[in-house]
Amino acid sequence: MIKQELTYWVTLALIPKMWNKRKNEIYVNCFRHIPQISIIDLFENSSNWDMVGLDENEKTLFEQARAQLANNSFLVEELMTQGYDILPITDEDYPKLLKTNLKYNAPTVLYTKGNKSLLQQPSIAIVGSRSADAKSLSFTDIIAKKATEMNKVVVSGFAKGVDRQALDSAVGANGKSIIVLPQGIMTFGSGFKQYYKHVTQGRVLVMSSFAPKAPWSVEFAMARNPIIYGMASEIFVAQSDDKGGTWSGVIDGLRKNRPIYVRYPEKNEKNANLLLIQKGASAVDAMGNVLTLSLEQQKTPEQLKKEKLDSDLIALLNSVEMISAKEIICRLHLDWKDDKMKRYLDNMQQVEKIKVKNRIYYRRKGKAQQGLFDGQIE
Repeated sequence: MIKQELTYWVTLALIPKMWNKRKNEIYVNCFRHIPQISIIDLFENSSNWDMVGLDENEKTLFEQARAQLANNSFLVEELMTQGYDILPITDEDYPKLLKTNLKYNAPTVLYTKGNKSLLQQPSIAIVGSRSADAKSLSFTDIIAKKATEMNKVVVSGFAKGVDRQALDSAVGANGKSIIVLPQGIMTFGSGFKQYYKHVTQGRVLVMSSFAPKAPWSVEFAMARNPIIYGMASEIFVAQSDDKGGTWSGVIDGLRKNRPIYVRYPEKNEKNANLLLIQKGASAVDAMGNVLTLSLEQQKTPEQLKKEKLDSDLIALLNSVEMISAKEIICRLHLDWKDDKMKRYLDNMQQVEKIKVKNRIYYRRKGKAQQGLFDGQIE
């Protein structure tokens, strides 16, 4: 694609306050129009704006973007001179899997450096916490090396923890990797120095969907995660919290029926891996082998603890006529306050509350009180 066209594509991609989905819809409307409207004509001929369905606010954004064409021309020249590639969504080198997975939400333009053929090769993503423990990093190392043996590209996000381990394990095993940046590609100077050999050997490609000179930001880090997932045929989760980028990315992937494999945690591990398995992810062992779990194995330690407490409470209530919250705490040796136990009992459907002379007692629901002459007389 010639420099002039790339300038207009970059201008479209950099329009602020407009989602990728809308930008892609606008270009599709250009493509469907008879005669077709080129990316250049879209900007240069404002009479086309009604034809592609721009509203008044979007027309204003396009007017403002058109004023940036000269600056963007210099930016494109700078990128090309420094060896970066600019891939509009229509480019034959644009990753097909990313378009398949994200559809209209795929980035309008990608900026890359390295071996572009990696974008079309079979790939997996390995994701997880920045503060991953040793078990998770070992799992990441094993999966990355297995992917290398199967000639698959490892996709990661270059964050600390799992991301960096995935990258280093892949290149350390002479494998291939794609780094998806949470920043502009021109701000990755130290990273290019660190992985210069691997980039020049064609084993690492760096890519970004953000403005080339944009610094790292939390917003970009979150927006990058769907791209990591979208770049991979399979997703392996080493370790996830119950919130944050890994969690939200997996939840979104499960909604889209993506193949997601989550490391089954060992006993007493503090992570949300089991919760993700409960939500539909496939469980795998430390070597990445798929596990068939019983219902009991799919329960979190918190769920098992609650089931044990509920069972103990019902057994205690079955053994007495009625009992106070304070007495329950004492009998079950719990380090709880009265109010906490009362709230817990109020949420149990099998338990009812009884008031006797301004005092609150609890008993098993449906259990009749035993009268003086109840029972069998022999």
